[in-house]
Amino acid sequence: MKHTLLFRRLLVSSVITSALMCALSSQAKEWKSITIATEGSYEPWNLTLPGGKLGGFEPELITDLCQRMQIKCKLVVQNWDGMIAGLQAGKYDVIMDAIVITPERKKVINFTTPYASTPASFITLKGNLLPEAKGPNATIKLHDNPAEITPAIASLRKALDGKTIGIASGTVYTPFIDKYFKDIATIREYNASADAILDLQAERIDAVFDDVTFAQSILSKPENKDLNFSGPKLGGPIWGEGEAMGVRPADNDLKAKLDQAIKAALADGTVKKLSEKWFKTDVTP
Repeated sequence: MKHTLLFRRLLVSSVITSALMCALSSQAKEWKSITIATEGSYEPWNLTLPGGKLGGFEPELITDLCQRMQIKCKLVVQNWDGMIAGLQAGKYDVIMDAIVITPERKKVINFTTPYASTPASFITLKGNLLPEAKGPNATIKLHDNPAEITPAIASLRKALDGKTIGIASGTVYTPFIDKYFKDIATIREYNASADAILDLQAERIDAVFDDVTFAQSILSKPENKDLNFSGPKLGGPIWGEGEAMGVRPADNDLKAKLDQAIKAALADGTVKKLSEKWFKTDVTP
């Protein structure tokens, strides 16, 4: 009798749980509103304006995408180092912070269609290391192949031998710097790219390696006129498939909506228009 009652209780509990899950699933698929997390300090991708409002390329893009999807959107600020964990914990529905698609990240979250693809570069004080590369050698496109990368960065390695390189921790660029420069330079990791730039200005480090669009924003400010790009810009498949939004693996319906909106924004030139406004260049993939 005890086993029978226990079975019935378990069965009822299972039915109730299943019903609740179905109800939640059905409710989730409506997606009347979503919460998107961004850093709010990775200019010009995203930044916090006077008064606390978020601006930049990504906040303006997500506003356009949400209008296309007819979904109410709420932007919240989240530090980069806890962003993926917060998504997994259900604190928000989408993460959008110049996040490059990588095989490692694909293991824990899903990605939308890419909306940008950008190279990276070293930033230094003017005259301290290599001058900025110009002309056809300004940007070198690389695959994740040491035999291709090693000769391409030989001049950079020579210039940075014995120096200190600043890098934002947890970015797609961190493993690259560790792999190809840790044997000849000191690597210092920072919670935010802006902190690395401050240390570069104070001459506590010799170079910063980061996304070119972020660097261009930094270099455009009068107070940073003593900074410049150093050597060639490095781009191509080495950084993955491009920048995209991250969603939970279970939210395939939301991913489909975002994919459709992104493709439409790419097709009608909206992404190009916004990238030229904020980056002064076209970063469409």
